[in-house]
Amino acid sequence: MQESKGLQRVLKYLWRAWRLQCPRCGTRSLYRRGLAMHERCRYCNLKFEREQGYFLGAMYLNYGFTVMIVLAGYFTLEILANVSLSLHLWLWTSISLLLPVLLYRHSRALWLCMDYCINPVDDANARAYEES
Repeated sequence: MQESKGLQRVLKYLWRAWRLQCPRCGTRSLYRRGLAMHERCRYCNLKFEREQGYFLGAMYLNYGFTVMIVLAGYFTLEILANVSLSLHLWLWTSISLLLPVLLYRHSRALWLCMDYCINPVDDANARAYEES
């Protein structure tokens, strides 16, 4: 019973990350427009960037997703279509430059939701974070 509650909790945070929602209250308020993220949630006042360099882990997630997708695509295309090396280079270089930009918002949201799932910030902890 306890394991199913833990799994439900993790799935709730993954769903909120996918939908670019605040991990605490679930409202869609992470981004103003484009790649600009709000500093705090408009509804529950959760500070998104807890400390300087907080989203460095999101960059690692973004890089990892990009590498996995590019490698899987490369090997799949190589096995199924046997295309030329120059086409591979053009195609996968283009995709590897474009994909991190497309995944940027979701990798930051995933990092934020994973961190909140593991280390939720209540009001007492929030004051301690803001003072430091």
